[in-house]
Amino acid sequence: MRWSAYLPLAAFLVLAGFFSLAIFGGDPSKLPSALEGKLVPQFSLPALEGSGVEGFATADLHTGDVVLVNVWASWCVPCRQEHPLLMALAARTDIAIYGLNYKDGPADAALFLAEGGNPYKRVGVDRSGRVGIDWGVYGVPETFVVTGEGRIAYKHIGPLSQKAIETKLLPAIEAARLASSSPLAAPKVPGS
Repeated sequence: MRWSAYLPLAAFLVLAGFFSLAIFGGDPSKLPSALEGKLVPQFSLPALEGSGVEGFATADLHTGDVVLVNVWASWCVPCRQEHPLLMALAARTDIAIYGLNYKDGPADAALFLAEGGNPYKRVGVDRSGRVGIDWGVYGVPETFVVTGEGRIAYKHIGPLSQKAIETKLLPAIEAARLASSSPLAAPKVPGS
């Protein structure tokens, strides 16, 4: 049998190998963010009714304090998985967590927080998803570390795990705090 008869099979196997690497290779939380180091986009989000907290806007992220912005939705299964970790983070640290509720029904989002607790200092509702697009959101959940000057210092894509909080998020918060206290220092992002 001639080798040319195997050529289509060989081409298919090479192509399948490339697709496998693209699908299963790498960590999706390491996708680059074009906004890291840049000021947060201009936005103003209304409060989530029933959450007991106010909405928020760009100006709320320019207060001199490092904050987390967590993009979430009640329909998001990984958001439900990471929610207890956000509750624990809110209870144990001195960092404010702001929630950006993404493309969600207000009643569903309020029920989600009523059932699981509210780790957020503020919750803004992005029903259309426009603000999420401006933030460069790939999908939910995503978590951003924002400096006191309103710059995105770090972006975590996907649900937070205890390991990610300890090895990536908390060091990014500390680096952002150091950068905020030293005008000449630039934030160092873990894993970059």
